[in-house]
Amino acid sequence: MTLRLAPDPGLRRFADGRTLAGGSPFRILRLSAAGARLVDGWVAGEPVTAGATLAQRLVRAGMMHPRYDQARFRPEDVTLVLPVRDDHHRAPDSAIVVDDGSRPPVPGAAIRHETPRGPAAARNAGLRLVNTPLVAFLDADVSVEPGWLEPLLRHFEDPEVAAVAPRVRSMSGDTALARYECARSPLDLGEQPGLVQPGSRISYVPTAALVVRTDVLREVGGFDESLRFGEDVDLIWRLAQHHQVRYEPAATVHHRPRRTWTALIRQRYGYGTSAGPLAVRHGTAVAPARTSLWSAAAWALISARRIGPALAVIGGSAALLARKLGKTGVPTTESLRLTALGTLGAGRCLADAIGRPWAPIAIPLLATTRSGRRVLTAVALRHLLDWARERPPLDPARWTLARIADDAAYGCGVLRGALKARTATPLLPVLSDVGGRSSVPTAGERS
Repeated sequence: MTLRLAPDPGLRRFADGRTLAGGSPFRILRLSAAGARLVDGWVAGEPVTAGATLAQRLVRAGMMHPRYDQARFRPEDVTLVLPVRDDHHRAPDSAIVVDDGSRPPVPGAAIRHETPRGPAAARNAGLRLVNTPLVAFLDADVSVEPGWLEPLLRHFEDPEVAAVAPRVRSMSGDTALARYECARSPLDLGEQPGLVQPGSRISYVPTAALVVRTDVLREVGGFDESLRFGEDVDLIWRLAQHHQVRYEPAATVHHRPRRTWTALIRQRYGYGTSAGPLAVRHGTAVAPARTSLWSAAAWALISARRIGPALAVIGGSAALLARKLGKTGVPTTESLRLTALGTLGAGRCLADAIGRPWAPIAIPLLATTRSGRRVLTAVALRHLLDWARERPPLDPARWTLARIADDAAYGCGVLRGALKARTATPLLPVLSDVGGRSSVPTAGERS
């Protein structure tokens, strides 16, 4: 087995390579001269033959991503479990098909629930029949191509990795709905690999397609059968507490989208309702927005058209950050860049929160004032900015209307889930820089 490391696209190096900036969540790492030389070699493509501790630290920080040349596990070491309810296609002969109350019953299913018990119960039922070291869960509306497992299996060379998910892309189609789903499917997490953990760039992966170590899954108790939605997010977050979960888009599967807009809206609403139960289990991991107190204050001033004070807040934040990061070898220009990107990112984060999880409350309140209506206009315009940047296969008007409906349905679900679970956590932002903490975590580690 040979391990190589690929730098994350966001990784930046300073001070002759001894200062690394990047990862998710963002952090600063200081290295010894020997550690910097090791990273030089890894960036150049050399295998990891020394410095395994440093390599693992960089992987866990999201600064670099592992690349194994081969896998000890083979496809025959994986058992497929397919939960099915009503809508199904021919499954591989070796798969364990769990019929979750289909009408009519699914022919040849290994297990049948006479009444629907939900996807978590169906997956757990299939898991009990697995006797291979790895189990792969696939939804019935997911199609795979030969070889899809190989890029995922390589990650299990690292004993800390408990689960790996491929990229789940929506199947193409000619309808406006199919084209919208191709561009905005909540199952598609993009083309960049990464470590999966709450609060990071990739905070979850769906179990529409997921490969897991069988023994680890059993140790954590499998899926929580009390959750109708969000059972996959709950599992991933429980696994991530003591193991690594990775997203590997080099493997791609395809998911069949909903057939009607009504079905899509119902799905998004259902996803939103999971926020309440997840908040009870995982606290602020479900926070609708994460930003610094500095950025939140700046955008509050901008929305009130107090541009001068807003610029003063941003300037003060930049000065403090430059002073702090300057001690680690990060130049002032980089601190200014981070401040600008952080402020813009916070604005987008807050706009997403207003238009999505906060929508049922925020939109009626903001619509009553002139300044509030300006905020709502900016929130809606972000969809047109996305259209201009991404050029999805849908005209701007239908794209914007679809995005607004998508977000509103999800937001209504969040509110419903929070009320039912009697918790406000899914509606409360997480602000850093409180009590003297920095919004840019640093680590004075030497390797």
